[in-house]
Amino acid sequence: MKKNLQELDKKYLWHPYTQMKDYEERDLLMIDRAEGMMLYDTEGKSYYDTISSWWCILHGHNHPTVKTAIKKQLDRLEQVLLAGTSHEPAVLLAEKLIQLTKKHLTKVFYSDNGSTACEIAIKMSLQYWRHTGEPERTGFIGLERGYHGDTIGTMSLGGVPGFHGAFTNLLFDSHRVPSPYCYRCPMGTTREHCSIECIKPLEELLAEHGKKIAALIMEPLIQAAGGMIIYPAAYLEKAASLAKQHSIHLILDEVATGFGRTGKMFANEHVAVEADFLCLSKGITAGYLPLAATITTDEIYQAFYADYIEDKTFYHGHTFTGNPLAAAAGLGSLQVFDEEDPLAHITKIIPYLHERMERFTELPWVGDVRQLGMISVMELVKDKKSKESFRFEERVGWKIYLQGLKQGLILRPLGNIVYLWLPLCATREDIDEITERAWRVLSNKDNISGF
Repeated sequence: MKKNLQELDKKYLWHPYTQMKDYEERDLLMIDRAEGMMLYDTEGKSYYDTISSWWCILHGHNHPTVKTAIKKQLDRLEQVLLAGTSHEPAVLLAEKLIQLTKKHLTKVFYSDNGSTACEIAIKMSLQYWRHTGEPERTGFIGLERGYHGDTIGTMSLGGVPGFHGAFTNLLFDSHRVPSPYCYRCPMGTTREHCSIECIKPLEELLAEHGKKIAALIMEPLIQAAGGMIIYPAAYLEKAASLAKQHSIHLILDEVATGFGRTGKMFANEHVAVEADFLCLSKGITAGYLPLAATITTDEIYQAFYADYIEDKTFYHGHTFTGNPLAAAAGLGSLQVFDEEDPLAHITKIIPYLHERMERFTELPWVGDVRQLGMISVMELVKDKKSKESFRFEERVGWKIYLQGLKQGLILRPLGNIVYLWLPLCATREDIDEITERAWRVLSNKDNISGF
């Protein structure tokens, strides 16, 4: 059966972010079932899901509470449009999301993926300024190496050329400011002497163009797909302050960081900032079903609230907006937060994870180890002193991925960046096992291409 599935897969499927030619002479990893932190292939071999299946699994696979919530909803209502109708799961989940977020955020607009959650925030911001008498505010600011999705709008604000370069001619112009990339500081300073000098380009940009800017979009505290860049909370505070000073919208993309991954329910809780838009997905359903939410303020909502003839309606929607099954999964996940208190659990686990990862700094090809909550990142380099990177063609991450599979680990490096993005259910025993297996992969010089 396995061989037949492999043949059918290669014949009919085109996988995301995957060079399919890699599998001409090797099989894909065919997953059959999952439990907790473990994935099991069709031959029964187990693998630690160390990246939470693209950062979305929160409480582990196959959690009974989330499954029960979905099954109960399935017997009542599987799908209905959310335009002109409503249903209990969507309403109750929206209420709980508002209760969890900052008090000034009051309205939830559902969609079905993180890219779209950010795209909605962009469109709402642009239309808000048109409705409120400042149509000249059409500019957007993003960070270099920022990633907000794969739609045309979100790609226009992202800074990952390897992902988006092929579509350059389709993208709209936007402003970019340097990433607060401490290991490779854009201002040429060091962590020991840092005064957040990297905020200056944003200060200068807003001083010159602030009156024409609609919004600034950021991933709070960690730029994920752009290289797992963990940056100082002070940068986020200063950026938020500048946005407020120049009366532009602040869009916080918490698609990856939301729901506990950084040690708090939302990454923006680490600092005192107020966003105009909060974009959520991935962990909103604990990873069980597709759902996203763009949460905003009553002030922004009121700019669209008018007699129909004024034509201020927000014309945006998706077939599966607020899907009942997905919303039920979201409620099930939040029930797990209430009943099992995973945030309290990880306050004890996080220091242990960070301690266990420190040994990787000993390796000559690990230039930087950076950590935030349940996220641990290693940047691989050819030379620690010069910080010379491995070249694209050396493809260091691919070899590590393959060696990880031999150790029962699902590692999916971002180029030279190897990372763990662990679910909230991870135990000390899990961390011991994962870090020991990762050590066996990364401490072996033969597994590091070109070193």
